[in-house]
Amino acid sequence: MVSSRGRPYQEEPMRVAVIENMRNTGLGALAAALDEAGAEIEWFRVWQDGILPLDISGHDALVVLGGEQSALDDETHPYLPELVRLTRRFGDAGKAVLGICLGSQILARAYGADNHLGIAREFGWHRIGVTADGRADPLLSALGGEFTIFEWHADTFSLPEGAVRLASSPVAENQAFRIGRAVYGTQFHFEANSDVVEQWKAEFPDTIARIAPGWLEKHAELAVRHGGAADAAGLAIARAWVSLIEREEVEMLSQASA
Repeated sequence: MVSSRGRPYQEEPMRVAVIENMRNTGLGALAAALDEAGAEIEWFRVWQDGILPLDISGHDALVVLGGEQSALDDETHPYLPELVRLTRRFGDAGKAVLGICLGSQILARAYGADNHLGIAREFGWHRIGVTADGRADPLLSALGGEFTIFEWHADTFSLPEGAVRLASSPVAENQAFRIGRAVYGTQFHFEANSDVVEQWKAEFPDTIARIAPGWLEKHAELAVRHGGAADAAGLAIARAWVSLIEREEVEMLSQASA
């Protein structure tokens, strides 16, 4: 491939910044899709040190994962306001952005929507309805009118101005939305395949027992019933979003022009 000036382009892998808001979050299905695409992932473990990307130039896409905090917990998580601004800068630059669970709530905040805390609790595998816009959208178009996916949240948000609602549930109306070309928020955890759910079950048993009494004991049965369909849907969503990442091409200067 050559540039408009006749110079060859250097084939560079897509560069994706992943913001981990809570330890041991896991990328699951999204890791598989990024690996298939040959992406380079740079982790920013803000729960540990609060360090975020300095600017948007070093990455082609941004992923903001879930966490136990709310999108408004600036006092206890002081990096949050800068993360809100960062997601907006990525989106306004036309780069692919993905917010999952807490990440979707942060993304909604970045685009001027309201966060509503503690009013929309969902945990475990649930059926999600796809809107008419969602059935025509690249992210969800392969999933038909509804799909099964994993949920773990208590907060929700209003739809940002100019956003398109792609999926909904009786508990949380805004399950997925898109802004512009490739800025997506999903309240559900499509990345949480069976392996990730198993990891969360082992890592956070006390929390799960408190918010979903009896779920731990039923997990094996529920996983057999719902895990396969959720894994397939999650991987389809992950691949669809990764396909929307536009890689910045880097020109290779020839020796003659060096």
